[in-house]
Amino acid sequence: MLTSYDVIVVGAGHAGNEAAAASATLGASTLLITMNMGVIGQMSCNPAMGGIAKGQIVREIDALGGQSGIVSDLSAIQFRMLNRSKGPAMWSPRTQNDRMRFAETWRLRLESIPQLHFWQDAVTGVLVENNRCVGVRTSLGMEIRSRAVVLTNGTFLNGIMHIGEKHFGGGRAGERSATGITEQLQDLGFSSDRMKTGTPPRIDGRSLDYSRMEEQLGDPEPERFSFTDTPRLTRQMSCHIAHTHADVHDLLREGFDRSPMFSGRIQGLGPRYCPSIEDKIDRFADKDSHQLFVEPEGWDTVEVYVNGFSTSLPEDIQFRALRLVPGFEHAAFFRPGYAVEYDFFHPTQLHHSLETKSMPGLYFAGQINGTTGYEEAAAQGLMAGINAARSTWNMEPVVLRRSDAYIGVLIDDLVSKGTQEPYRMFTSRAEYRILLRQDNADERLTPLGHSIGLAHESRLQRLNEKRTSTQALNRILHSTSIEPKVAAPVLDRRSSAPLNQKVKAATLVTRPELSLSDVLDMSTELTEFVGASKEVRDTVEIEMKYAGYIEKERALADRLGKLEGIRIPKGFAYDRLTALSIEARQKLALEQPETLSHASRISGVSPADIAVLLVQFGR
Repeated sequence: MLTSYDVIVVGAGHAGNEAAAASATLGASTLLITMNMGVIGQMSCNPAMGGIAKGQIVREIDALGGQSGIVSDLSAIQFRMLNRSKGPAMWSPRTQNDRMRFAETWRLRLESIPQLHFWQDAVTGVLVENNRCVGVRTSLGMEIRSRAVVLTNGTFLNGIMHIGEKHFGGGRAGERSATGITEQLQDLGFSSDRMKTGTPPRIDGRSLDYSRMEEQLGDPEPERFSFTDTPRLTRQMSCHIAHTHADVHDLLREGFDRSPMFSGRIQGLGPRYCPSIEDKIDRFADKDSHQLFVEPEGWDTVEVYVNGFSTSLPEDIQFRALRLVPGFEHAAFFRPGYAVEYDFFHPTQLHHSLETKSMPGLYFAGQINGTTGYEEAAAQGLMAGINAARSTWNMEPVVLRRSDAYIGVLIDDLVSKGTQEPYRMFTSRAEYRILLRQDNADERLTPLGHSIGLAHESRLQRLNEKRTSTQALNRILHSTSIEPKVAAPVLDRRSSAPLNQKVKAATLVTRPELSLSDVLDMSTELTEFVGASKEVRDTVEIEMKYAGYIEKERALADRLGKLEGIRIPKGFAYDRLTALSIEARQKLALEQPETLSHASRISGVSPADIAVLLVQFGR
């Protein structure tokens, strides 16, 4: 083991793995430090990747050259494209994963990167010289130096686990918490707070009666996350849906007086959009039933994850209540649910590169920034790893704009607005949803990933082949005419208005009741494209049907993008601009935005304040 590296990454969860892989792939000598080499890439919560907005993030990570999409595909047991009944901006890929294979795949892929090294130990603090982070100190008393450090501590910073009236140190079942880092960073002037998250009981699937539940199948033609040639699923495992009822709720209420959430023992705020079962019953007292998603943990295990039953109630209450759910009458527990409370650092203390503002060389990524979710963590890890590596060569950081990617929205929200509760990504957080679709992530981000050295040449080649195919299909749709009599059977079948004269095929594609496949069947000139890849056909159809919306969003993004190019001098004295509101002066001085675009998104800074800044900077 060396005593000095370019980059040290602390923590081997989703954020840490992406950070380490990106840094090492770019050529920086990288050390990944974890308290337990046996749980690298562990899925601490549900065995799934993607979902609403999260699936878009996984595709973006993959397009840039990250690993999460590939790992998800290689360990998938089911694939579903969510929200197909809605517009394409809402389509979101999701995989159910084999928990053990997911972790194994992550470790093997990390071990295949030559510049990546590993060390099993607990980090107790960072090394600081001249107000710059220059390495870490471990529980073994080692001092390991580096030019940049990425902290991805997840839920382990002063983590406390709660089950009913019992509580004990730990960041995850069977693993101890990390101490020392929070206290040191607080002494160095960093601001931190507490959050909490939870997890449901794990059940022996052999004890469940699936005939009393609703089966949830994967897609008949499963797709993939990665834009590389990962294998498609040829067989899939089913999930199931169960339902609670009034008797379950009544029994759960019996334990509320012993619940750490209601007794005040848990001080941290939990995730608003993924509440515990007791929180749901308390907040939605008018609901007689809640859905439970029964998710298998893998091909070769009987363990089952009960999504929707996250809880920190006493184990006896958990056991008795869950056995009242239809299909769970004889449920055998592997372990009870629990809550974990942990430290996070307010993300407004970060630059958009995820480097801390007050200490060069120190980066934060993942739940340490107040986020929740594998995908949000992985995205931050990827960007922190890229920028930590680039900083060692004095290169400009890579910063994604809100119009570039959901990753850009995520980081900008955190840095500009901060968060007081676990931050989760939704499509509604992005103002450019129709631009940031899951199908075009490669188009948006692979050229950037390739230019910085992360995305392999083969990815760019695949993208160029896709572009060539979409352009060819576009051209022929705009040049091929369809006769009324040829179109009539399809139009009648789809209840679409008949044609009075021949029209270009592209015109018919824009009709909401027609699909591209319908139009391709109308002409022998078009039939050669029936066998085109689904990715190509989806992209062409979406861009034709939503061309007006796409153009409006692009124009808006271009206008706002001009503010992104207007930089604010570092340390600018806002108190001298008396034309700014007092609130704006205070907020701008505190946040120190780097561009006018960033300033415009700070709460309390009005359009009038931005106009003052535009005048100040000569625009």
